[in-house]
Amino acid sequence: MTFDPATLELLRVTKEVRIRAESKKRLVTIWIVVVDDVAFVRSVRGPTAQWFIAAAADAQAVLDADDRQFSVRVIPVTDDATIEAVSHAYLAKYTTSPYAKAIVASATLSTTLRLDPL
Repeated sequence: MTFDPATLELLRVTKEVRIRAESKKRLVTIWIVVVDDVAFVRSVRGPTAQWFIAAAADAQAVLDADDRQFSVRVIPVTDDATIEAVSHAYLAKYTTSPYAKAIVASATLSTTLRLDPL
């Protein structure tokens, strides 16, 4: 299952979204990319980031983009080809940011999460 075309376009162009794991109250600002009509997020702080740990454990989260909220299923990505495609998408979308290289560092790759609407 994937987001509708209008939501996918919103996620493609929105630079920052916020995410909150089901078990947490606080929204955290993160980056998002869309690859082959699927939304992906990643923790720039690596696998020790609290939002990442909680979202992966809960397998659900709330995504806030442009003041719209979406309940999402959180699915860890382990496929190397998908992780590489997500890295390329991050570099393309955030190419002008000084933090772009950090989101594709080897320590962050294992935090790649697929988001599917609930």
